[in-house]
Amino acid sequence: LGGPVVMLLAGAGVGRLVVADGDTVSPSNLHRQTHFTSADVGRAKAEVAAARAQAINPFVHVQTAPRLEQPEALQRAIDGMTLVVDATDNFETRYAIADACQKTGHEWVWGAASGSSGMVSVFGPHLGLRDLFPTPGDAPSCDETGVLGPLPQVVGGVMAQEALKVLGGVGEPLRGRLWIYEALPGRVRLLTLKSVVLTSS
Repeated sequence: LGGPVVMLLAGAGVGRLVVADGDTVSPSNLHRQTHFTSADVGRAKAEVAAARAQAINPFVHVQTAPRLEQPEALQRAIDGMTLVVDATDNFETRYAIADACQKTGHEWVWGAASGSSGMVSVFGPHLGLRDLFPTPGDAPSCDETGVLGPLPQVVGGVMAQEALKVLGGVGEPLRGRLWIYEALPGRVRLLTLKSVVLTSS
C-alpha cells in the first residue's frame, strides 16, 4: 500500500515525505508493487520508493527513515510529521503506530489489504485503531492469503486521496467511517464507527 500512496502524494506535490520501510524488494512483490522492477530485487524498498517519488516530482523533498522498532523512536519520528499514513502489513506495527499517533495527538490515515479485499479509515484522538480492532485476532498474513495484484493500487489510491483531503482541509475525510472494498464482487461498503460498535450507513 505504501508504494502507491507515496507516488500519488509526490505527484500531488505534498512538500515533504518521509518513507519508512525496513524491507527489501523481492520477486513476489512485483505483481502488486508496480513502482518496483525486477532490477530492484534485493534493494531497500524505502530507498527505491523515495527515488521513484523524487523522479515523479523533483520539487518534493523525499527522505527515508531508519527502521523504527522502538516506541520512543517511532513517537519522536511521528511527532515531527503533519500527518501519518499507516500502510504497514502487520498488527504489531499498526498498533505501535496507533499508540504513537494518539500519544502525540496526530491523525493518521490507515489502510489494509489482503486477499481480494481492503479497508481504509482516518483515525485520530476521536477514534483509534484499537477501538475498531481491540485485539488482532487470527487474521492471516498477506504471505498466507496472497494479495490480488491490482488491489493495493485501489486501496492505496483511496488512502492517498484521504491524506490529501486531510492535508488540504477539503471534502469529508473518513473520520469515524470505515471504507471497505471487496474486489471480486465489485462491492464497496461504508460503515459508521462508534467505539467498537459498527452500524451500516
